[in-house]
Amino acid sequence: MKTTKECMKKMTVSNMLVMGCLSAILGIAGCQQEGTAEKTGKKVDQAAESAGQGIKETTEKAGEEIESAAESAGGYVSDSVITTRVKAAFLNDPMLKSSQIEVTTVDGVVTLTGTVDSEQSVDRAEELAERQENVKSVENELMVDEGASIYE
Repeated sequence: MKTTKECMKKMTVSNMLVMGCLSAILGIAGCQQEGTAEKTGKKVDQAAESAGQGIKETTEKAGEEIESAAESAGGYVSDSVITTRVKAAFLNDPMLKSSQIEVTTVDGVVTLTGTVDSEQSVDRAEELAERQENVKSVENELMVDEGASIYE
């Protein structure tokens, strides 16, 4: 994952490269003996336009990379928060607090794995997970261990 600092460095290096190329083109255009001042002026204008387009494209690409990095970081934080909220809900629920439920979240999709003591616990775990903020869906892979009991 690229950081904003890395993207900004790339953008700065790209801008410097474009400016260097523009300077070289302008220098070459000014040294040519073949044409009049008008021809040289047109070449300078074309070089400036080309360099400007290069800078614009580089800036747009860097902006897209920064946005992508920010979305990735935001998604990770959000998934961690969702997982924590689901686990806390289970710990605060009398039916589920002693259950062995693993919770993972990827892009807002919560996956529940492990064992519980009854079908009611399976349903309750799914219901609590679905209620948490930013949960897109729940994949319930819980198994019922009928030998388990919360009263043992």
